[in-house]
Amino acid sequence: MLRGLMEDALGLMCAGLPEYIPHWIRKEYQLAERNFSIQEIHFPKTEQSFYDARRRLVFEELFLLQGALFSLKAFFEKEKNGILLKKQRPLEEFQQYLPFHFTNAQRRVLKEIEEDMSTGKQMNRLIQGDVGSGKTAVAMAASYWAIQNGYQSVLMAPTEVLAQQHYQSILSVFEGLGITTVLLTGGQTAKEKRSALEKIASGAGEMIIGTHAVIQKGVEYHNLGLAITDEQHRFGVRQRSALNQKGEAPHVLVMTATPIPRTLALILYGDLDVSIIDELPPGRQKIDTMAVTSSYHDRIYTFIDKEVQQGRQAYVICPMIEENEKLELQSVLNFTEELQQKLSHCIVSCVHGKMKPKEKQEIMEAFAKGEIHVLVSTTVIEVGINVPNAVIMLIENAERFGLAQLHQLRGRVGRGSEKSYCILVSDAKAKIAKQRLKTLVDSQDGFVISEMDLKLRGPGEFFGTRQHGLPELKIANMYQDMPILIEAQKAAIKMLEMDPTLSLEMHQGIKERFAQLMEGRQLEL
Repeated sequence: MLRGLMEDALGLMCAGLPEYIPHWIRKEYQLAERNFSIQEIHFPKTEQSFYDARRRLVFEELFLLQGALFSLKAFFEKEKNGILLKKQRPLEEFQQYLPFHFTNAQRRVLKEIEEDMSTGKQMNRLIQGDVGSGKTAVAMAASYWAIQNGYQSVLMAPTEVLAQQHYQSILSVFEGLGITTVLLTGGQTAKEKRSALEKIASGAGEMIIGTHAVIQKGVEYHNLGLAITDEQHRFGVRQRSALNQKGEAPHVLVMTATPIPRTLALILYGDLDVSIIDELPPGRQKIDTMAVTSSYHDRIYTFIDKEVQQGRQAYVICPMIEENEKLELQSVLNFTEELQQKLSHCIVSCVHGKMKPKEKQEIMEAFAKGEIHVLVSTTVIEVGINVPNAVIMLIENAERFGLAQLHQLRGRVGRGSEKSYCILVSDAKAKIAKQRLKTLVDSQDGFVISEMDLKLRGPGEFFGTRQHGLPELKIANMYQDMPILIEAQKAAIKMLEMDPTLSLEMHQGIKERFAQLMEGRQLEL
């Protein structure tokens, strides 16, 4: 029936699809014509015609996506109306207020930021760095510089817990420098919100930290100079641009702890300059990682008990039951109760999605103070807190998480001077599941892990382009079609060099398609 409907639809089109890709690109990259490709991808006459059709359609999809991002970047670069910050050796000066020294990688990234922010053009920079590589310290240094120049800086985090964590760590440094730091989240009382909004509008609040509440209507900035987004993969492109529009072309800094294979960073962040912090601060521990079956539970609990008695703490990530929230809640509560019985010397508590933000915050703070020994959590981001005393990360049903997620979770331990451990529990029999967990046991490098994740899981799951605010790919496979992606990137660069504003007649179709993409609409046939 479906094939019949497809045949009817193709018949109704009568080869009437417009050709968007300029003739010179089709000729140079030997691409089939569009109507032929649509016909042959559905009803191929030969094996070769199917491959030719697929290659053309994959190229088109990647070319449109990449070209649209490149043209957006070119637009930012052309609009040299950014804020010019005066150089006053602010980044070296800021170093003396920190309890640690910047790594060479952090210094390199700060130099790139300094070059961007002192040219008069608007900075649009992504900082990619593994868990614990010190991205927040870099963001603080950049904020300090903007504030020294009389501007406000804002940092947007994806959850209340992360916003609170950033607020506490930044406040501890900025308070001593006489910089007023303001927190704005959805979970605040009306009085707290009102006070925060007044400070932001008057300019008394110089460093603003919050959730997506910072981009809501009614939030007026006095003089925004720097907009920072943390954990970019949790925000869409439109949310990021909403933050940018809160000021007169503020500088933009985007941070992500999700390492993306270098070859693919361009397709996701084609509109940004990419900086990579590829060095961990000295003193960061190597985390011993092991993958075991559930038959090891008793031994694991004995081990946790022993570590707690020596004054240390542990995280336990509970199995996720995505299809039923009630079941998931029941599962985490039962699991916590069960753990409390098995770990009789420990105080066990849990956080889950159904809790009120304030309640969640209280538990997190109690864990950070050491009043709770074992923290059970359902979701990954909930544990985005910095507790140097936590040395064990136990993950149940580890096969249900992506490798990048597991790697992020592992990075929550190993933050203090004590030896840390990550224990992955899985009874999965599938060869691919075992291979994925072995990758984590064998490597601590986020980039190596993300390459393997992409290879083993395929791009759909790994990429989650919807989260990035980019359209879902219909036919291209990011991993298998890498050679076509590279060709599409070259073609897009060449076209924009030849015709930066796409004003030539032959590029009008492409220009329209780019506009559709940038407005967040699905591409029409």
